Amino acid sequence: MTLEGHQLLYSGKVRELYAPLHADGSVDTSRLLLVASDRVSAYDHILDTPIPDKGAVLTQLSLWWFDQLADLAPHHVESTDVPEQVAGRAVYVRRLTMLPVECVARAYLTGGGLAEYAATGTVSGVPLPSGLVDGSRLPEPVFTPSTKAPVGQHDEPISVDEVARLVGPGLADRLRGLTVEILARGNDIAAGRGILIADTKVEFGVDPAAVPLGGDGEPQWSRVDPDAVEIVLADEVLTPDSSRFWRAEDWTPGRPQTSYDKQVLRDWLTSPASGWDRAGDAPPPALPEAVLELTRARYVEAYEALTGHTFTPTR
Repeated sequence: MTLEGHQLLYSGKVRELYAPLHADGSVDTSRLLLVASDRVSAYDHILDTPIPDKGAVLTQLSLWWFDQLADLAPHHVESTDVPEQVAGRAVYVRRLTMLPVECVARAYLTGGGLAEYAATGTVSGVPLPSGLVDGSRLPEPVFTPSTKAPVGQHDEPISVDEVARLVGPGLADRLRGLTVEILARGNDIAAGRGILIADTKVEFGVDPAAVPLGGDGEPQWSRVDPDAVEIVLADEVLTPDSSRFWRAEDWTPGRPQTSYDKQVLRDWLTSPASGWDRAGDAPPPALPEAVLELTRARYVEAYEALTGHTFTPTR
């Protein structure tokens, strides 16, 4: 997508990043325009069929959560006064140097964490009690970080020790504490609104001036003062794309839960009805209208249940 007065820097699975341009055509190096599209990914594929209004739901829900979490961590949003072409689905944000870790916390056992637990009794090296099943609530939220993989590749779980090697032990401790606090705060708020947040992924950045660069131009995280640097919450937060939302009244450990996210379309893709072979080379097929509508409805339901606001499409 072309935006007048902006230069496209990056197009990812869901979001695009643009650099605002000054009147003379030079790049504004202090901020970025972050645009959430309606694209959706599953099993490391970007699907051909977008989910209507998804980008607006993610953007509006993130803005609401940033307010709820403001006392835990500052966020990157500077303004919602954006070009009309992307109104409602875009924000201007601070330019940051992003931490090279996907910060994940789990309050319930499911997904990849369940598979690791079944094999080893641990998640990201953290020992868990015996006898847990799919959907079990954990004794306390667990930090289970992963790598940041390029588009088309899969993030891989890493241990807290590996995070410490990447960014230093001081920053690793702060990332772990913030991630767990955000999930705990999210569940404190969501539980009273009929939603359980099983797990979440958050991303953090810091002011570029706080990170020395090496001769190769790469950030030297070991030289950052972990006690002095401001860690900023970035990207999206506690949305159906970055978290597993479950309907609280349907929660029953030992089986898959009713979710508010793209699990609807994942289930269809892996069902005989889709005709798609996940292990093959062919891309996923187009989504049926019924799957599109149900997926959109789940996103909107999560937004309205959490915020108490009626979702109004921007289109």
